[in-house]
Amino acid sequence: MSVTAATSSTAASAASSITSANEAGSQDRFLKLLVTQLKNQDPLSPMDNAQLTSQIAQINTVSGIATLNTSVQTLSSQFLQMQSLQGASLVGKDVIVAGNKLDIVAGVGQGGFEIATAADAVKVEVLSPAGRVVDTLNLGAQSSGMHSFDWASGSYDATSGLTFRVTATSGTTALSSTALMRDKVEAVSTSGNNLMLELHSAGTVAYSTVKAIN
Repeated sequence: MSVTAATSSTAASAASSITSANEAGSQDRFLKLLVTQLKNQDPLSPMDNAQLTSQIAQINTVSGIATLNTSVQTLSSQFLQMQSLQGASLVGKDVIVAGNKLDIVAGVGQGGFEIATAADAVKVEVLSPAGRVVDTLNLGAQSSGMHSFDWASGSYDATSGLTFRVTATSGTTALSSTALMRDKVEAVSTSGNNLMLELHSAGTVAYSTVKAIN
């Protein structure tokens, strides 16, 4: 039992050269103990084949798990590298992420929102940097999912710092909504096992949080 525990402990920390050496040592100790046990067993009550097979299977199972862990970690590393290369192709492109900054291009402000359930009424309020309501869009009933809207910005442009606020209701019940904005990818990086995007307005976000790519 103690041999199994020691070997299992070794397998849990596999995947490095030091750990591999420790695991090899554990296997060697296991085999030596097994041989010693066989040499010193009671001739009148020898270990049966089932016990012997069980003990050998334990060390083989641990070795197999350690090898599998190493393979999975190698594949994970390769996948992250491949993802980083693919992510590099996003530089300069627009993505949709959570955020409420109004994107204004050529006199048109654009934004979006996501609601989990259908709404009887959706209202979008365009806000100044000070939080004052500049304009209100009544979008009426909307289905669940992601939606976008356009707003004639007039004299406002991309430097005006406008944001927006979304209010969705079903009858008298306020519904949860997430404001979505368009942002530009300026660079990609990795953090641990995560691919990160560095955006012009939102800063660094995880690739997994991107709602859509334009």
